[in-house]
Amino acid sequence: MNYSEGYLASRNGKQLFFCEWRTDNSPKGVVCLVHGLGEHCGRYNHVASKLTDAGYCVIAFDLPGHGKSQGKRGHIHSYKILQQDISMLISEAVKRYPDIPCYLYGHSLGGNLVLNYALGNDSRLAGIISTSPWLKLAIKPKSLILLIGKILDKIWPSFTQSNRLNAEGLSHKAEVAEAYINDPYVHDKISVRLFNSANVHGLLAIRKASQCKLPILLMHGSADPITSHKASRQFAENAGSVCTYKEWDDLYHELHNEYNNEEVIQYIIDWMQAVSDNIC
Repeated sequence: MNYSEGYLASRNGKQLFFCEWRTDNSPKGVVCLVHGLGEHCGRYNHVASKLTDAGYCVIAFDLPGHGKSQGKRGHIHSYKILQQDISMLISEAVKRYPDIPCYLYGHSLGGNLVLNYALGNDSRLAGIISTSPWLKLAIKPKSLILLIGKILDKIWPSFTQSNRLNAEGLSHKAEVAEAYINDPYVHDKISVRLFNSANVHGLLAIRKASQCKLPILLMHGSADPITSHKASRQFAENAGSVCTYKEWDDLYHELHNEYNNEEVIQYIIDWMQAVSDNIC
């Protein structure tokens, strides 16, 4: 595996940290990776290693306000710009790796983003992979909190507070929570604008899932205490035959960091291979 990094310019001028993992073999495909809330693409090095071993190149960036990218921690200017940034990442993938299948893979907040991106049915993509997407939270926010959030979004959208994520809910492996807490590029911030955008578009994705024409692999742990696996089930039911839904019994939020993560990643690899075979 060969690794390189740099920066890409977002549509709103922010410098976004970019990294690339290249397979040593002739690539079967390229995977565009979108991370979750508060984290960064560097936490997926082991995932990229498995994918490159299987013959896939991986490219990723830190979302605005995350990791090594510019921007106020946990804040976004607009959901639309995030979608444009994803389109830019896909353009970079297609430019670097023409004529091979391109897959879009998002986790948690990233899972929300890629499923909404799938609604546009970008012809450059061979398929979508979404793990533990933030379609709904595992614990529904109180109505008063949602109302206050809508009001603040109009007068102070950049107001941030702790996302109150319990790192112990990421994985059954205690070392995952410890590494997350001690990671200097991880933060616990979320702005009113980011929360409202994710909340609204999570519900939108469920409602419009039937519009997706691209193949989708949607996976969720049945014991996820952070995002709702029931909402993922609902999306899959609405999406119909284009969506392969895999529910992992008793697993927490970060499937790729669970005790059987190699099995989880292999499931993704096998699914991509099956999609590629159908394309051929």
